[in-house]
Amino acid sequence: MRKYILILILFATHNTSYTQEIKIGVLKYNGGGDWYSNPTSIPNLIEFCNTNLKTNISTDVQSVNIGSSELFGYPIVHLTGHGNIILTPDETENLRKYLSSGGFMHISDNYGLDEYIRREMKKVFPELDFMELPYSHPIYHQTYNFNAGLPKIHEHDDKAPQGLGLIFDGRLVCFYDYECDLGDGWEDSEIHNDSDEKRLEAFKMGSNIIEFAFEQ
Repeated sequence: MRKYILILILFATHNTSYTQEIKIGVLKYNGGGDWYSNPTSIPNLIEFCNTNLKTNISTDVQSVNIGSSELFGYPIVHLTGHGNIILTPDETENLRKYLSSGGFMHISDNYGLDEYIRREMKKVFPELDFMELPYSHPIYHQTYNFNAGLPKIHEHDDKAPQGLGLIFDGRLVCFYDYECDLGDGWEDSEIHNDSDEKRLEAFKMGSNIIEFAFEQ
């Protein structure tokens, strides 16, 4: 039943006029990682999308437990943090059902999440590995073009940013920005003191992710 509820939600929101209000959820998880970090990032990204893409995304951003049936009420969910994440068997099953039945997840490594999220997502999709998406992938060419892939927002380990994906049955179900930190770029300007140029790059790439998720 939850599969069909999600399909109906996606069908209702899949139109270029974005007249149906939609919601983005922030995933709440256990394990010690700070899932609640970057509290201003998603509200700011929503404001950017509603202004520049004419989307109709609710500004009431809610956290949602990975194992909850409420997960299926969010066509897009966002996960971030600096540390450990542990999924229970029930959460693993619920997240797989959500993603395989039409849901979309964006993960942003806030530095320190990488080894844990790779381990846990392998539980969700044992048959899949994160693969780096080519620069020609449509997620980089929505309203805004990123011909060289992800912008570099914050330095972590002096590595190039990577846009990684999990592709299930031919559909990108999870997009993971690594060594990039898009979420920090969406935060209020005084928090990280990023330049206006860097923040705009982050917002444009973030809006591409939102646009792609609804139009793929």
